[in-house]
Amino acid sequence: MEGHRSIVIAVFSTSAGSGKTITAINLAAGLAKEGYQTCLVDLDLQFGDVMGYLDMVSDTTLADAQRALERNAASFRVEDYLTEYSCGGVSFSVLPPPREINDAYMVNVDTVAEIIRRMGSFNFIVLDMTSVFSTLNLVMLDMSTVINFVGVVDFLPAVKNYKVGYDTLLRFEYEERKIRLVENKADEEKYISSRDVERLLGAKFYHRLPSDTGAVTQSIRMGRPLMFAAPLSPLTQSYWQLVGRYTNRDDSAQAQNHPASAQEGKKSRGLSWLLGLGGFAAHGSK
Repeated sequence: MEGHRSIVIAVFSTSAGSGKTITAINLAAGLAKEGYQTCLVDLDLQFGDVMGYLDMVSDTTLADAQRALERNAASFRVEDYLTEYSCGGVSFSVLPPPREINDAYMVNVDTVAEIIRRMGSFNFIVLDMTSVFSTLNLVMLDMSTVINFVGVVDFLPAVKNYKVGYDTLLRFEYEERKIRLVENKADEEKYISSRDVERLLGAKFYHRLPSDTGAVTQSIRMGRPLMFAAPLSPLTQSYWQLVGRYTNRDDSAQAQNHPASAQEGKKSRGLSWLLGLGGFAAHGSK
């Protein structure tokens, strides 16, 4: 599509167990339900959980896509290596990680970047990333429109990791407005308050997600995003609000009132707002 640029949301963390994958899945599902063409890419190359959480299987993976692109770039179609998730009339594409550990070690960073660039038909690309500043992650962060930086700041080591991660992002000269600080399990009692964490960071949280272990467990057991597994959960409602902030939708709308397809004007406002952010790479057209 001539002149089209995908909005890339990197879901990143510096600690395991932060809720990164659940956040990526529910962002992708929410964006798809809003009517946007969405692709979820699992970049946890060795131990990715997206396929398991969504109870999906696929004959093709990122490793297969890489081999095909390197073999014949002219005839390569990224759509041939995506698997569709569908539930309740909502669907989005998924690019699974390699099945074998050996294939994960063979992934080429430049090739992955080219695969992402060739996803120009999607309005949104959501990246579920590992919790390290690897070469691959740094390239993906460079390509991202928004960095959704998730953390559970419930005790001192977690706070330290979150601050080190945030300071590192700033040191790499990512604009502050590109980084979205998201606190998970924000309603739990903690030794350190969110306000104290904000003072330590020198920045406020963009969004706070409440804790609902039961809803998350049910979602994983059913292989469905929270909107289908636990639509009335406060966590589900909070994810809806986060999706609304990324699409410029009115946050006051309740989840059950969200239309399956977004109006064209609403799409344009949301996309233009995000595309106005600095510090991201334009993607090639398809």
